[in-house]
Amino acid sequence: MTKTHDILKELGQIPSEGINLASEQIDLMSTKDALHCINQQDALVPGAVAKAIPAIAKVVDAAVLHLKEGGRLIYIGAGTSGRLGILDAVECRPTFSVSDNVVIGIIAGGETALINAVEGAEDDMQAAQRDLQNIDFNQHDMLIGLAASGRTPYVIGALNYAKSIQATTACIVCDPNAPLMQIADIGICANVGPEVLTGSTRMKSGTAQKLILNMISTASMIKLGKTYKNLMVDVNATNEKLVARAIRIVMQASECEEDVAVKALAISNNNAKLAILHVLTDSDITTCKSLLKNNDGFLRKALNEF
Repeated sequence: MTKTHDILKELGQIPSEGINLASEQIDLMSTKDALHCINQQDALVPGAVAKAIPAIAKVVDAAVLHLKEGGRLIYIGAGTSGRLGILDAVECRPTFSVSDNVVIGIIAGGETALINAVEGAEDDMQAAQRDLQNIDFNQHDMLIGLAASGRTPYVIGALNYAKSIQATTACIVCDPNAPLMQIADIGICANVGPEVLTGSTRMKSGTAQKLILNMISTASMIKLGKTYKNLMVDVNATNEKLVARAIRIVMQASECEEDVAVKALAISNNNAKLAILHVLTDSDITTCKSLLKNNDGFLRKALNEF
């Protein structure tokens, strides 16, 4: 048996590689009908993700524990999966004011693979170990492997290395029988079924992974005190839009006028959380800083002291 034959056999067992009867005639459809078909299939994704919430919750709780103890959350994948991991990771800094070293995305083939296909990168198990060693990955960090098929050698190599050094591992896949589900400490599977275009996992599978990544990072940051109610009170105001958003957040949280929010942000060095606490308690900034520090950065807990 050749390796190609083995791969063909594996593909035959992966849900995304099956024929989707709803789109089998898509090449004969009108533009509107083809778009309706894609949209109707996309609508199935949230339901598949909902079934995985118990596993997603376990990943969030584990990630929060590691982050509280100074560890990092690392996403690793190849192709679309790797790009989605990097997208989620880089958005954490402006949204939650965490450093670039807290949530990290790694893609097979390195930065070049973000915009170009790097041939063979996903098949290199040893490269995954080297990539993790290059960021000093250790047992205090948590690794989440991303692979729609759950069979990508690069990601399997990454999780095997992580387990060899006693690091906590998880995976996000779209095949319940994927090898990664057997390797990871916590396995998340969103079985979205056959793709509109057979095997094109950038579609439903990619959407499912994006939704799950959104849930993991957002819920983790909420548990770390990065929000107040549903407001991004730790937003990093690094451009004009985010400065305006910070002003609006202060206004929404404290029900103050714009000029009050602007002044509060000015004396709190554009720290929305500090500004809100200052406005709501009429305390000086030094006192507000101490209150937040004593309450692990949770604004609601700091307010409860009044």
